Amino acid sequence: VFKNEVENQLGKTIKALRSDRSGEYISQEFKDYLKACGIVQQLTPPYTPQHNGVSERRNRTLLNMVRSMMSLTTLSLSFWDYALETAARILNMVPTMKVNKTPYELWHGKVPNLSYLKVWGCEA
Repeated sequence: VFKNEVENQLGKTIKALRSDRSGEYISQEFKDYLKACGIVQQLTPPYTPQHNGVSERRNRTLLNMVRSMMSLTTLSLSFWDYALETAARILNMVPTMKVNKTPYELWHGKVPNLSYLKVWGCEA
C-alpha cells in the first residue's frame, strides 16, 4: 500500500529499503516482493541501531511523546495505539531542519491545517 501511495501521490519510485534484520524484513516472501518491485534491500549489521539512526531517533521521539501524552490523561492504556497515531500525525506536521518543510507539506503539497488540534485526551 505504501509503495503505491508513494508512486501515485508523489510520482516517486522506491529504489532501496534499509532496515534491521527483524523477522518481517528477512522473510523470503518479503525478499521476493522487493525483488519483484526492483527495490534493493539493504540490511544493517546485527546489533547496530546507529546504522538506522534517523528511524531509530524518530521511534524514540514517538515513544517519548506517547509516554508523555498518556501520563497527562486519565485514559486507559488501551488508548496507547491512538496516542501513537496522534504523535506520528503531530510529528508529520512539524517542519524538518533539512528542508524546512513539514513531511505533511512534502506529501500533500500544502501546509497542514492545525486548527483542529486539541489537547490529547480532552473531551471532543
